Amino acid sequence: MKNNEQKQEFLFEKINYKILLIGIGVIALGFILMSGGGSEDPTVFNEDIFNFRRIRLAPTTVLVGFAITVYAILKNPKKA
Repeated sequence: MKNNEQKQEFLFEKINYKILLIGIGVIALGFILMSGGGSEDPTVFNEDIFNFRRIRLAPTTVLVGFAITVYAILKNPKKA
């Protein structure tokens, strides 16, 4: 009678979800690195908005995070 019940399977394996969470964490880190650099007074210009961290490091970190998530989606754990 219970032979007809099918075991529910997940779309990905456990390793795929771990890699996906790491990628999401790296993306979040990139957006955190991008934040800040504003000024309390809107009439004063703050040069910190154009520093290396916000212009080069943070966008690169976000792109690496997206690459990690794409890898997690495409990885087939059944292949050796």
